[in-house]
Amino acid sequence: MVRNDERRAALADAGIRVLAAEGARGLTHRAVDAAAGTPRGTASNYFATRTDLIAALVERIGQRLAPDLDALAPLRDREPSRKVFGDYVRDIVRRLTADPHVALALFELRLEAVRRPEVAGALAEWRRHGFENDVAFHRAAGLPGDALEIALFHFAIDGLVFDRLTQPLDDGLAVDDAVDALVSRLLP
Repeated sequence: MVRNDERRAALADAGIRVLAAEGARGLTHRAVDAAAGTPRGTASNYFATRTDLIAALVERIGQRLAPDLDALAPLRDREPSRKVFGDYVRDIVRRLTADPHVALALFELRLEAVRRPEVAGALAEWRRHGFENDVAFHRAAGLPGDALEIALFHFAIDGLVFDRLTQPLDDGLAVDDAVDALVSRLLP
């Protein structure tokens, strides 16, 4: 028997796929049921409103993009350097591109947040928390720069990932090379 939290996660994963493929207008309880292969009405039993569904998607995206703290621990133990920060940024980009549906769904939610306050509310706390965690990691690792540089990296990484997942520039630049260039130019 499928546990309640497993079913919620499976429905949220299906919602992420729907959002990535169909955009915000295509995100319905019925579409989530179809993508999850569950009987009609299952998604609405777990997420009574569209706002509840979106909140669940934000939570699930957060879970799927969360860093593996054990994998990051060795970065904190290394001598602070641009190389260490580059490895940290590469890990972020890897997580964002490992399953393109997740990043595309996140971009869709961010666009929808411009039009719908309930989506903006669901995203705002998650984004603030993620930024604070990045700043805390940066400081704990003794890396150069401060919150401003972390904000600039957020802007740059969002643009890099958006570019690579949508209509990439034919710039001949590999993602790792782009990360190296960003790190060398943005860190003092």
